[in-house]
Amino acid sequence: MKTIALAAVLATASLSALAVDVGVSVNIGQPGFYGQINLGSNMVPQLVLPQPILIAPPPPNVVLAPLYLRVPLAYTKEWHNHCGEYNACGRQVYFVRDDWYEHEYAPRYRSHPEEFHEHRHERREERREHGGKEKGHGRKHGRGHDDD
Repeated sequence: MKTIALAAVLATASLSALAVDVGVSVNIGQPGFYGQINLGSNMVPQLVLPQPILIAPPPPNVVLAPLYLRVPLAYTKEWHNHCGEYNACGRQVYFVRDDWYEHEYAPRYRSHPEEFHEHRHERREERREHGGKEKGHGRKHGRGHDDD
């Protein structure tokens, strides 16, 4: 009996020694990215659902622009379980389609990244002019993050 218990402990220890915590960084425009995307000028995203999803009301007297997110399809079906991972529970969220992201957004982002940064900068300036607080963008998700 002691031999079996010792073998189990050794097997568990050897398996945990093999486990390696690998950090992978994936940026906007790359295939494995999940998180907030910033629309460039004249971009019309293809959406999973035509209406935004809102899990919790926003803070009182705060108007926030909707978020455009690329998330795994399974997350869209149980968004209430995942909105916190993206800091998006109190925001209107539109989910962009994977095929649109892969074939239209990502190639355009890779070829003209300045277009997306300028657009984001303009939105921040608008918020400052209207007395709004500037907040961080995107979710640094385990499978990717934006380059803010």
